[in-house]
Amino acid sequence: MSSSSTFRAPAGAATVFSADQKIRLGRLDALRSSHSVFLGRYGRRGVSSPPSASSSASSPIQAVSTPAKTETATKRSKVEIIKEKSNFIRYPLNEELLTEAPNVNESAVQLIKFHGSYQQYNREERGGRSYSFMLRTKNPSGKVPNQLYLTMDDLADEFGIGTLRLTTRQTFQLHGVLKQNLKTVMSSIIKNMGSTLGACGDLNRNVLAPAAPYVKKDYLFAQETADNIAALLSPQSGFYYDMWVDGEQFMTAESPEVVKARNDNSHGTNFVDSPEPIYGTQFLPRKFKVAVTVPTDNSVDLLTNDIGVVVVSDENGEPQGFNIYVGGGMGRTHRMESTFARLAEPIGYVPKEDILYAVKAIVVTQREHGRRDDRKYSRMKYLISSWGIEKFRDVVEQYYGKKFKPSRDLPEWEFKSYLGWHEQGDGAWFCGLHVDSGRVGGIMKKTLREVIEKYKIDVRITPNQNIVLCDIKTEWKRPITTVLAQAGLLQPEFVDPLNQTAMACPAFPLCPLAITEAERGIPSILKRVRAMFEKVGLEYDESVVIRVTGCPNGCARPYMAELGLVGDGPNSYQVWLGGTPNQMAIARSFMDKVKVHDLEKVFEPLFYHWKHERQTKESFGEYTTRMGFEKLKELIDTYKGVSQ
Repeated sequence: MSSSSTFRAPAGAATVFSADQKIRLGRLDALRSSHSVFLGRYGRRGVSSPPSASSSASSPIQAVSTPAKTETATKRSKVEIIKEKSNFIRYPLNEELLTEAPNVNESAVQLIKFHGSYQQYNREERGGRSYSFMLRTKNPSGKVPNQLYLTMDDLADEFGIGTLRLTTRQTFQLHGVLKQNLKTVMSSIIKNMGSTLGACGDLNRNVLAPAAPYVKKDYLFAQETADNIAALLSPQSGFYYDMWVDGEQFMTAESPEVVKARNDNSHGTNFVDSPEPIYGTQFLPRKFKVAVTVPTDNSVDLLTNDIGVVVVSDENGEPQGFNIYVGGGMGRTHRMESTFARLAEPIGYVPKEDILYAVKAIVVTQREHGRRDDRKYSRMKYLISSWGIEKFRDVVEQYYGKKFKPSRDLPEWEFKSYLGWHEQGDGAWFCGLHVDSGRVGGIMKKTLREVIEKYKIDVRITPNQNIVLCDIKTEWKRPITTVLAQAGLLQPEFVDPLNQTAMACPAFPLCPLAITEAERGIPSILKRVRAMFEKVGLEYDESVVIRVTGCPNGCARPYMAELGLVGDGPNSYQVWLGGTPNQMAIARSFMDKVKVHDLEKVFEPLFYHWKHERQTKESFGEYTTRMGFEKLKELIDTYKGVSQ
């Protein structure tokens, strides 16, 4: 089929291609309504108007070969109907925010996610619910300007619970905001170089990239690409600014290549004349996550994302293109084997000038073919698992308009924390600081603010919940190191190696999905693991990647850990084993319903036998995989203690 061939799209009917193709344009049943037709026309500024048959029929669009879909009605989830009726994520949230109630209704709960907020309540309080809202920012590459950091610090004290939380996707979370203060807080973030737009909801979330501010071509290109992907996939219909700053626009200038890629409809990707050319009324079936990095640097947990993008450079260090990986995702449901964590797999290589078009084609494939009937199966990993990578690649290539080239060979990956002092490459330094579970509060919060304010420092948040202070002059290093250490922000040689790689989600008391403790429980767990290490004779500098979540949704990516603990009951965890230190292998479920007070019974035998039976430089995760789970359970059952 030639790229110039077009066809007309009658409203409400699938379009038949040329006879030799015998393929119809795939249509999304979820988009079919009187106000929402695939590639139909919409009123501007988010006011939907039904397309007339004549106007729809006269709108030429490019022919795209995609698998035919049946014309039978498809069941849709409740959230799909809420999105459809929302006038592009406005109604009824706009009305609910004006009521005297401390909370919003169920429809508004779903919509406010797109604005970057979750409604919560303290689950440990009895005698009623004390509602509040968690706000999450959007910070591509984890970049936080000085002005925004100081604003977030102020807002946490004035309107939050006095702490900031650094997330596993390089953003802030601000807990405890009351409904009556939402507009004040949101508008303050927007007016101080920040945004929460799309930090939650069924659309592209924050785009990860290495937080290190190296002045190197590949790192700078990766971060620029992350910024451009974030801009490309940012909502365009204005609902966010209408809601929080009365329609006033605070958007920064976009690069011409982003605008061109977004508006390009040469392969039938866009909703014509819609205020949301990529998302339409329905947005995506579920959340969507993207990470960009450079070879060897897996600080971003590359394979856990819907799309992973890796810069490929020539022998002179000049970026030439990208390897792309698709189909990663962590979330699953206990006792439902049809849900699973999954690693992304290679789809191919594209030249650098095509990256936005390739990413858009992948997103559109998920938009058109991802499931919208059951949200447990709506992530792109399930689509790829169902189709297989070959069929998925074929469909993406039709929206991309080109064939993917074979992936380029890359060196081995490693996890990079960026803790401690490093030269940036421009005469300045950056300093990576470990923050347990990303929780910034108390004297640490006060001291960080003083340093960041005094030296006018920009910061970056890492995907491991840590913080990086940027652009530090040599003469500032000593005084900054001293004052930070006094507040407990230590150089990495003074931080337990177990803590350096550990992560936990917030869980109780505010997360509505938590089954058991995570952030509040991990300090004790790590101390107990350290005691077990000492008991079996493991050295202090030996470590295991430990991640803890309060539920199976996987926010702290426990399924990539060497030792993952996933809440499966009160004070109870499912134990996962087999991840690797470089985050390139997925763990497997080893044991269910392990009570928190019984962890030593499981862990100590494993650590003991790892110490005595491992191969040269064999990590704990590699050891558990090599031994096999049946053998490991036998070692636990027959363990007689260190004296054996």
